[in-house]
Amino acid sequence: MPKIVTVIGLGYLGATHAVAMAEFGHTVIGIEPDESKLRAFREKKLPFYEPGLELALSKAVDSGKLTFQSAHSETSRNAHAHFICVGTPQSESSYAANTTYIYASGSELAKWMSPESIVVGKSTVPVGTALRLKTEMSESAGFDVDLIWNPEFLREGNALEDSLRPDRVVLGGGTAKGIATLKEIYAPIVKAGTPFVEMDLQTAELVKTAANSFLATKISFINAMAEIAEVSGADTVKLAEAIGLDERIGKHFLKTGIGFGGGCFPKDIRAFISRAEELGVGDALDFLRAVDAVNLRRRQRVVDLLNKEFGTIAEKKIFVLGASFKPNSDDLRDSPAIAVATKLRELGANVFIHDPKAGEQVSILFPELTVVDNLAEGFSMANAVVLATEWDEYKQIDPEVSGTLMAQKVVVDGRNVLDVERWRNAGWKIYALGRSVANEVGGL
Repeated sequence: MPKIVTVIGLGYLGATHAVAMAEFGHTVIGIEPDESKLRAFREKKLPFYEPGLELALSKAVDSGKLTFQSAHSETSRNAHAHFICVGTPQSESSYAANTTYIYASGSELAKWMSPESIVVGKSTVPVGTALRLKTEMSESAGFDVDLIWNPEFLREGNALEDSLRPDRVVLGGGTAKGIATLKEIYAPIVKAGTPFVEMDLQTAELVKTAANSFLATKISFINAMAEIAEVSGADTVKLAEAIGLDERIGKHFLKTGIGFGGGCFPKDIRAFISRAEELGVGDALDFLRAVDAVNLRRRQRVVDLLNKEFGTIAEKKIFVLGASFKPNSDDLRDSPAIAVATKLRELGANVFIHDPKAGEQVSILFPELTVVDNLAEGFSMANAVVLATEWDEYKQIDPEVSGTLMAQKVVVDGRNVLDVERWRNAGWKIYALGRSVANEVGGL
């Protein structure tokens, strides 16, 4: 039976979840105080790029299933469920997560919700946040708020599919009645046979943080192996292939390059470290400090290679392919590509950057970087090229054609997606991180 739900916070998570709830047939009220975002949503436009989501948004709005408000109103009292999807960015002064928006949204919601409705937290939060939120909301509302923690596991570039057809659903806390209501809301997922794992609030909070920490550790592990391979002449791509065939390890997230970024992994592992310290068990997560350090070193590695190649990169023209932290996204948060570009710029290089979706944002947020819309133009100006985001169109670049545009043919493959032999045969000096660096620079 269709329900009425509110989705509080229409960032990446909230917008995707609101559209998914509308696709499930529910009446959805999206609540977002940012007027520029609201204007975009009402015009059926996304304020960010995510494949397939804008079309789904348009259909949801046209159907009347999805509407938007800047704040709660009397309509919120009729909702069966309220989904909290606000952000928890890293604090400006520490590794800790900024949970201000979580508590503020809960405080405001407590004024408008009915005792029969449930509150569903989907944001990534430090362990212990949900219990405090439940206590504060219950005191403010004057009744025991039925709070369930239901962490999201979205992958940028595949977010709507992950919302509609997740590989598991985690439910933390809540009454039996509340859990039953949420399963009614998720009826298509239940019908598909998706595993539902029920647990307490604290464990549900830890699931998302632990998952992200594990995946980040796999990425940094293989990049640590790349550091060894690059000075010994070994091939980390083949190494990853071999160890990935061990079913205890698995092949996913064993790809060498300039590491992870985005709005989740970096800030989540740092927030986890901070929370462990607050709980008096900081030593348990010392390894995550190493994970973070390895990840940051991979960005610097690109700069070091170019410095070695040219003696100095001051005044050199470097063409960076990619700005978003991953393909099929325009997300620049903690992007390794942007980090590399800005490091090169700080050392005096003239940096040109191209991205299929994020170019306009780069121009606004990083005006010191020159955005190039045409690949051929970028190649024609460059002394060296850095492939920093693995967009498909970069994988398909013809080294023969692009090489004719450059006086010096030097490329750093920061994502290990280029055919090394093909590029070498076309006359390029190619540095493929973790694979061919030692061959090019004599075991640097």
